[in-house]
Amino acid sequence: MKNLILLLLLLQCCILQAQYPQDYFGDPLDITLVLSGTFGELRSNHFHSGIDIKTQQKTGLRVYATAEGYVSRIKISHYGYGKALYITHPNGYTTVYAHLKKFDGAIEAYVKKQQYQKETYEIEMFPQANELKVNKGDIIAYSGNSGGSGGPHLHYEIRDNTERPINPMLFGVDIKDTREPFVTGIYAYAKNDTSYVNDSRNRKELRLITKSNGSYAVEPLKAYGDIGFGVVSYDQQDLAPNYNGLSNIQTFFNGNKNFEVDYKRFSFDETKHINRLIDYEIYKEKKSRIQKLFVEEGNPLSLYKDVEANGYIKVEDSTSSVYKIRLRDFKGNESWVTIPILGKKEPSKPIQNEIRSLHYVYADQTTTLQDENISVYIPQQTFYDNFHIDFAVSSDTLILHRDVIPLKKRLTVSYDISNYDVADKDKLYIARLYGFRKTPSYVSTTKKGDILSTRTKTLGTYTLETDLESPKITPVNFQDKKWISKHTQLKLKIEDEDSGISNYRATVNGKWILMEYDYKTDLLIHNFSDNVLKDTENKLKVIVTDNVGNSSTFEATFFRK
Repeated sequence: MKNLILLLLLLQCCILQAQYPQDYFGDPLDITLVLSGTFGELRSNHFHSGIDIKTQQKTGLRVYATAEGYVSRIKISHYGYGKALYITHPNGYTTVYAHLKKFDGAIEAYVKKQQYQKETYEIEMFPQANELKVNKGDIIAYSGNSGGSGGPHLHYEIRDNTERPINPMLFGVDIKDTREPFVTGIYAYAKNDTSYVNDSRNRKELRLITKSNGSYAVEPLKAYGDIGFGVVSYDQQDLAPNYNGLSNIQTFFNGNKNFEVDYKRFSFDETKHINRLIDYEIYKEKKSRIQKLFVEEGNPLSLYKDVEANGYIKVEDSTSSVYKIRLRDFKGNESWVTIPILGKKEPSKPIQNEIRSLHYVYADQTTTLQDENISVYIPQQTFYDNFHIDFAVSSDTLILHRDVIPLKKRLTVSYDISNYDVADKDKLYIARLYGFRKTPSYVSTTKKGDILSTRTKTLGTYTLETDLESPKITPVNFQDKKWISKHTQLKLKIEDEDSGISNYRATVNGKWILMEYDYKTDLLIHNFSDNVLKDTENKLKVIVTDNVGNSSTFEATFFRK
């Protein structure tokens, strides 16, 4: 038996190597690779589409092309990937390098030329195949912390010719990992009103027991009917303390496999359905991501395979069963959870009547809700399930349920502001109220006549807010009418406490200059290495506008040799 298992593992390895070239791609950094994020990790509203490589808590490390090819796309944005570079390779794959500090050599010059021509920092370019060719091992950029990055690192992806991200470790990226995954929570779910777990039709957390051999068990549970399970689990590598995602989860009922989820690859079109895979309510209320080991209606994820009865098990009366969960990381380290189940049918209990809203949403139908000056338009297929939705209006505050139900696409919230004074209308915006203190936060607002609208994928409480304050602009490393010849950068801080920064523009002696905006630090930065300032006396003018149109202008003069 042992020889057979070894043979199967060897065969599987050979198949993977044949499907994914092992020696084609090199490493994107010349340091020991340590990950802060693994492929397929559960993130907010998406699966992680690459690996996050630590950069020793600093920026500026050399980033290398992992194979020959050409730069096929460059995108720079304030958010998301920040500065990102895409290289298309002769074998059909594309590698992606994101959150960069800057590009190298000809690539940087190409980008700067386009930015100055179009007078914009945020830009997207698609160079031709003969414009920016690279060889394996060429320096293409320097690691950074741009965009939505939470700390210095390199985000690295490999995509196939249909733009599907694939785990880079399948191509030979090697990370030291000898640790087994660990489990922090096990949950049981009754599928319907005729099923129950430990005398309850509600989600039940099971008491987890860690055994001496590193495996896990739970106390025997009583159940009846169709039951599903959920798990909270993580992996850790040898050289990092980060809680990372798993590579594969399988389940077995009385020795028979009935479910598998494999985080090998996925498409960007399906990544939004992560909120159907996890228990969204628990995540929003307790910040814990329970992976449901069953497939609910409307879940199209391609990650599943060998799924029997949608992953649910059927527990009969007066039976004794065993449900097991196998959790593995990419290196093959694994942990097991054993759940003993006693089938026991209890006398049926009346279903307690809940106080429910009179408003009901059918998932396959369009719904419009309206009260006073507020309306909500819900397209069909916005939600996965039919449900009673809380809808209440008080003055300009809208209570639209709680953020415990996932949306597949956006609904529209609209306010009629015709009753407001003309002078106030231009300063209004829609905000979502967050947290216990109901702190308002701007949501993207469009205005058409007297109608303000926002399109959102989040339920919750919304209101109208007024922004009468202009943005603040503060010089950071220079003063008016001072020499700054030794400076390598020009820095200003821009802030807006209400609706937030919408756009900015900077000129020196009447000519546009490139300034990079980092929303995490509120900094605007011009690099003198752009070599566009040739005069000794330089008159700087910066205009910053917020999301309702309030603007501020900052002017100063500085001198450079």
